Amino acid sequence: MRAMLKMKFVLLTSLVIVVGYLVWQTWQGPVVQAYTVQRAPLVQTVVAAGRVMNEARLQVGTEVTGMVVARYVAEGDRIQAGDVLLELRAETLDAQLRQIQTALRELNSRLRPQAAAELERAAIELAQAERESHRRYELWQAALLAEEAYEQAQRLERLARVNLTNAQLQVAALAVGGTEEQRLQAELAALQAQREKATLRAPAAGTILTRHIETGDIAQPGQTLFTVALDGVLEVRAQLDERNLGLLALQQDATIIADAYLDHPFAAVVTYIAPAIDPERGTIEVRLQVAESNELLRQDMTVSVNIETARRDATLVVPNEALLQNSGSQAQLWVVQDQQVELRTVRLGLRGLTMTEVVSGLAAGDHVITKLPGELEVGQRVRMQLQP
Repeated sequence: MRAMLKMKFVLLTSLVIVVGYLVWQTWQGPVVQAYTVQRAPLVQTVVAAGRVMNEARLQVGTEVTGMVVARYVAEGDRIQAGDVLLELRAETLDAQLRQIQTALRELNSRLRPQAAAELERAAIELAQAERESHRRYELWQAALLAEEAYEQAQRLERLARVNLTNAQLQVAALAVGGTEEQRLQAELAALQAQREKATLRAPAAGTILTRHIETGDIAQPGQTLFTVALDGVLEVRAQLDERNLGLLALQQDATIIADAYLDHPFAAVVTYIAPAIDPERGTIEVRLQVAESNELLRQDMTVSVNIETARRDATLVVPNEALLQNSGSQAQLWVVQDQQVELRTVRLGLRGLTMTEVVSGLAAGDHVITKLPGELEVGQRVRMQLQP
């Protein structure tokens, strides 16, 4: 009998433990795969298929419109990277550059000393106005001066104080690194960049095959001015989806990978972006120059093109699989806070192949859910299994 009671007690105790464990497990919530938000390097790339072309020809054009005032090369001429090919008329830009440079010199030699002198004068006038206001106040208190005269002195004091404030603001604006210098430097940089575009330089070494411009002609963006046969340079042409156009720029670094040499990537750089979209396919042609001549790459070889469009040395990143309702620059994701989940909206930055930059909405150390066990509700308790 006692043995039977003992057995029942053991069974009952085991049942209570099992039920308690199941209740505790249910209360703890399901297990979710989570990732700890941290700072890491991130590279944003655009991937497409390309084809090797060893014609090694480059069409050279200009970014600005202008009349050609000097042409320095003709068919058959050998050129090196950086050689000047032609000059466009830039008298207006040169005049504007001189004007900005004169304004910068005047800022240093005249405007800053003048503002300092004006500040000193305003300070002296304010001190004098304060003394006069105090003197008239004492006379008015002694009934030796009309109230109107005292009020006039107060107005002059307030005016002197306003003048001093204006003088202080002017000195701050004209100071080294102040708003006026920043404005002039920005205008100077913009004009210098525009002026540099008026000088067309060779992008690489090679031989001039054809020229389509003469002195006195008007050069326009999108117009081919020279065709250059590059020295031992391989070219890769790829068709990219037009949605990537905003990410592309000349001189972006890229990596070329051929199926035949998966362990041997080739460095390349973007040298040409088509001025128009292919209306039938919705793509834009991009040409890349392989950095070094290599016999492994052959004519018409199909390759994978990975163009690096942006890079962060250290930024907050989350796995792409954690992003929900991903539209434009915003997305939602599940965040575990105190063992409970909340749905949070974040603003996104760069997008990598597996990770995406989070600009706002998360902090380092937050935990985001990467794999959902099923439907979740806000406030639901969960148990995290952290991913490496």
